[in-house]
Amino acid sequence: MSPSLVLFILLAYFTILIAISIVTSKGATSDTFFTANRQSPWYLVAYGMIGASLSGVTFISVPASVGSTAFSYFQVVLGYILGYWVIIGVLMPLYYRLNLISIYSYFEDRFDRISYKTGSFFFLLSRSMGSSLRLFLAASVLQLFLFDAWDIPFFVTVMITIFFIWVYTFKGGIKTIVWTDTFQTTFLILAVVISVVLIAQRMHLSFGGLLSLVFESDYARIFFFDDPKSTLFFPKQFFGGAFIALTMTGMDQDLMQKNLTCKNLGEAQKNMFWLSSTLVIVNLLFLVLGALLYLYSTEFGISLPLVRDELFPMLAFNEFGLFAAILFLLGITASTYASSDSALAALTTSFCIDFLDFKNKPEKTKQKQKNIVHVGFSVLFLIIILVFKEINERSLIDAVLVVATYTYGPLLGLFAFGILTTKKVNGKLVPLICILSPLICYLFVHYAPKLFNGYQVGYENLILNGFLTFLGLYLISVKEKATQ
Repeated sequence: MSPSLVLFILLAYFTILIAISIVTSKGATSDTFFTANRQSPWYLVAYGMIGASLSGVTFISVPASVGSTAFSYFQVVLGYILGYWVIIGVLMPLYYRLNLISIYSYFEDRFDRISYKTGSFFFLLSRSMGSSLRLFLAASVLQLFLFDAWDIPFFVTVMITIFFIWVYTFKGGIKTIVWTDTFQTTFLILAVVISVVLIAQRMHLSFGGLLSLVFESDYARIFFFDDPKSTLFFPKQFFGGAFIALTMTGMDQDLMQKNLTCKNLGEAQKNMFWLSSTLVIVNLLFLVLGALLYLYSTEFGISLPLVRDELFPMLAFNEFGLFAAILFLLGITASTYASSDSALAALTTSFCIDFLDFKNKPEKTKQKQKNIVHVGFSVLFLIIILVFKEINERSLIDAVLVVATYTYGPLLGLFAFGILTTKKVNGKLVPLICILSPLICYLFVHYAPKLFNGYQVGYENLILNGFLTFLGLYLISVKEKATQ
């Protein structure tokens, strides 16, 4: 596919996104940007959140990971279901009862202002890191198949990638994103489904033959019970997945902000139920795609790339024909932007509500400060991506989830302590606890193989991190009890 065609497709795609933005942002205020005036249909939110939850990392790195870890990632996905049920039954009723815009304002009601700012800071850190890594993937693909041909530097590619997000989200915010994510999720699902069909056709497989080939191969192994020391051990993956879903969805302003645009709690809970059910099917489809990519490469004697995350783009652009290349381009663009656009809006919302005290400011001041913050986080994305490019040594799906085990642990501990106890805390010590817990976990991850006969710490690091934060909060708790 020529660079000119790539450019034409991308321009057409973003023209549609900008058109949606223009329509949905008419008469938009700062409240529209933050809450969509709480008028979003639940089914639209649920469908659009598929793309936001998956991201370009899932689109490329999950299929690529099949080569080294088979279908083990599905153990994490099964854990997601447990995490989503806790969100439905515990967190969402809490958020709607308190009528929250920023979910971290719960900490101010429950503890004090310092705890509130600490929780919000860790979200800003978590989501900035995670979303930047996701954008890194899209920028890398565009660099490889478009901008390299024109000798355009990578940092310019990243700037263009982020600029497009800023253009269609700066006015309508979350209201626009609910609609653009619906559009983008459609392309994401079509891309992976049609990619599977095209590979099956090239391998002369019927639907039944495709399933037999995949699930009778070594790649289809899902459950790992044989080695408790391994990061693939089922309990580690399952419960790690449950807490990843609980924190990266239920304690994350990005995804919860979309749920809070629903008209009421009941509709938001329906949204989350159908989202959790659909994600299981879609993630399994990505794993099947991954197995097919490796089986196809073996059958036709194609050398695997040194960086496994490049396997899907390499085959899509060089082996499967023009139609597959176009689908891949639209799929990676849709999946990446569906997660990153909402993250930019959520980061802007959190900073404005949590640190700029928007409640009592005139609308003109809100709009001005909101736009400045929006630009500021766009620049932060750029910086993080450029740094990560220099140090990237692992699969992106692994990198994103490993980073999450450190940055979301303090949020898990704060929410758990607030919900499960009635104690107050000494707010001045809360930031110290939330910094010490990830540091202790980092040391534990580093030394565990030496101390415990080769034990490898996986996603259970998030649980340990949350527990240490909880324990630390208990140790600094005071006798005065909070009213629930």
